[in-house]
Amino acid sequence: MLDLDLTNKRAIVTGASLGIGAATVRLLADQGAHVAFNARGEDAVNELAAYTPPGGGPGRVQGYVTDMADAAATDAFLDAVEADTGPADILINNVGASPSRNFLYLSDQDWEDLVQLNLMSAVRCTRRCLPAMREQRWGRVVMIATSGAVYPNAALIDYAATKAAMIATAKALAGKYGRDGILVNSVLPGLIHTSMWDRAADEVANATGRTRQDVLDDNAKGVPVGRYGTAEEVAAAIVFLCSEAASYINGIALTVDGGSGGHV
Repeated sequence: MLDLDLTNKRAIVTGASLGIGAATVRLLADQGAHVAFNARGEDAVNELAAYTPPGGGPGRVQGYVTDMADAAATDAFLDAVEADTGPADILINNVGASPSRNFLYLSDQDWEDLVQLNLMSAVRCTRRCLPAMREQRWGRVVMIATSGAVYPNAALIDYAATKAAMIATAKALAGKYGRDGILVNSVLPGLIHTSMWDRAADEVANATGRTRQDVLDDNAKGVPVGRYGTAEEVAAAIVFLCSEAASYINGIALTVDGGSGGHV
């Protein structure tokens, strides 16, 4: 029997006001988890925190306003979650930014800022959550990376570098803590229709005199399934990895890209 039930599990999802993060929060709650999430915008946090699972299930959602690029703010968020709900059973390191910019004009500070947000937030949260997971001998950590970490391009070079580092970190931790009942995996979304891709399409459209939809449609032609993926489809993969149905899956980098990846 396929067991996706996460009733009474305590989950943290970082950077979850929109897109894949928000979809993951909702689906974890639908499966019965008590989900704590954060984002920088108070309005977005309040909107998602009002979510209740259909049918009145036991899942709950609680939101916190946090800047995950700041170490002290991250610690304060984790302190608050532990005080409110207890230590996490599940950690989804989702927060991240993907600015499009020219490598030659990237300063050291630009690199450092993105490393702090994308990579070090995941390091800090994982380091904080692992001891309790080890003590109870059960835990799930999922790094939300990108297929661009495997197929990087120059326009998103710092983004790809930070996400590739997350995948390597997950792989190393999987080998270290699997015997403690902790499974650590990465999910690599491909062409998923989120605000990030809308912004990228707008840049191309403005430069070429086309519409956003024209650019999006052209991008989708390169995907074997012929379309963009949805945030909900990525969330389904994430929640599967958190469940008992995935109890022997550890250390993988699961690409959710509609078949776009060409590697074996």
